[in-house]
Formats: sequence, structure tokens, C-alpha cells
Amino acid sequence: MPFVDAHAHLHMRHFENDWDEVAERSKNLKFILNVSTSESDLEPALEMAKWFDNAYVALGIHPHDSKDVSSAYLKKLAQKCKSTDKVVAIGEIGLDLFRNISPPDVQKKVFVEQLMLANELELPVILHIRDAYNEVYDIIKSVGPIKKGGIVHAFSGDTIWAKRFVKEGFSIGIGGPVTYPKNEMLRQVVKIIGVKNIVTETDSPYLPPQQFRGKRNEPSYVVYVTMTIAEILGENLEDIAEEIYHNTLEIFGLRT
Repeated sequence: MPFVDAHAHLHMRHFENDWDEVAERSKNLKFILNVSTSESDLEPALEMAKWFDNAYVALGIHPHDSKDVSSAYLKKLAQKCKSTDKVVAIGEIGLDLFRNISPPDVQKKVFVEQLMLANELELPVILHIRDAYNEVYDIIKSVGPIKKGGIVHAFSGDTIWAKRFVKEGFSIGIGGPVTYPKNEMLRQVVKIIGVKNIVTETDSPYLPPQQFRGKRNEPSYVVYVTMTIAEILGENLEDIAEEIYHNTLEIFGLRT
């Protein structure tokens, strides 16, 4: 079945000790998006994806790391994005007002700059939003339409926010938290927006599904996410996997 992990961080140190085994299991997926988070890991994220025929890359600066960018970061990011067809998105970018590791004004500046770059390069974006749905939505509206849309990664809002972002051209990233017994709000989002607006992801090494709570996540575990979505929607697993795969290809402008 064509399982999809539209958000992983395979270049992180969490995979150093058993990389070969993780890589072998990951080859069973039809699509993996390896996602950078900082200026310093743009190249490692890109290099890791070259290990797989089924892997692509999103390059961008996470809100936590926005305080550390150099004056030339945007030029560097643009050059990396243009360097290979493996780069299919800008991300992960956005706002995190829960932890405020970077000052909010710095987060917003770097976020806006990357949104504008995405439009310039005609690439979709991978959005990180935590305690900032209003702020991110307002910025997107002020910047103007994001030409290629993108994905709201690790969606944690309600059905109202899900529908708002779908209307703006975004798909909703559903990962391990949908398998958590108490997460009724996210299951309701899946029911309301339907599979046509969903992509599956793991956020590896973070946010493992219920079956692996407390352990490191990895791309192969996206199967449990897809199974849960199929159960919620009362649909056949293979049909759901196929639809999500085609959603993914459409978002990133890829062909089968």
C-alpha cells in the first residue's frame, strides 16, 4: 500500500545508533518528506533524503531557530531550494507562542520572509503552529494567497480552524496524536474535513502513535496513523492510503 509520511526529521541524532534498520523499514513507504528546522541543518536534511528514491525535502527555519539565523540565511535557503528537484517545499516555518524560544517579533519576521520566498519559488509551505492559529492565519491573509498552499503540520486546532486553513489552500497534517484515546477533537477534525484534505505524517522522532507512546517515532509507524484515519472514516485502509498518496503528489506537484 502507498503509505505516506509527509513530515519526518531523519537527519536528527535520534537515529544515529540504528540508522540502517530505520532506513530499511522506511523504504516500504511510497513517500517521505524530510524536513529541516534550522539554518545549520539545511544541508544534512538535504543529504539524508538522497539515501532514498522515495524521499523529498522541505527546507526552512523553524520558529524556535529563527533567533539564530544569519543575515544571509534567506539567500542561502533560496540557493539550497534551487539546487535540486528533491526540494519540494519550504518548511517547517511558522509561529510557536507556547514556548517562545525565539522572541515573537523575530519569529514573525522570519516567517513572513519565508512565506514570500515560497511564493517567489512557487513552492508549498509546511506550517508549524502552536498557540498561534490566529496570528498565523492573519499573517497568511496579509501576505496574500500562498500560491502553492501547503500543509498545516501536526494540526492541533478544532474543526473551525481546520476548515479555515483548507479554504486558504492548505491540507491538514494528521499524525500520531490522532491515535491517542482522549484526542476526540482531532478525530472530529478528520471526520469533518474528510480524506481529500488530509495528509499523514509522523514528525519522527517525535509524537509516536499510541502503540509506541514514550518511544522514538519513525516513518514506518505512519501505518498506525493511516489505520486510525480509515477506522474514523469507516473506509477501507487501502482506499484511504491511495487517496492520501494522491493528495500528497498533488500538494508537491509530483507525478506517480
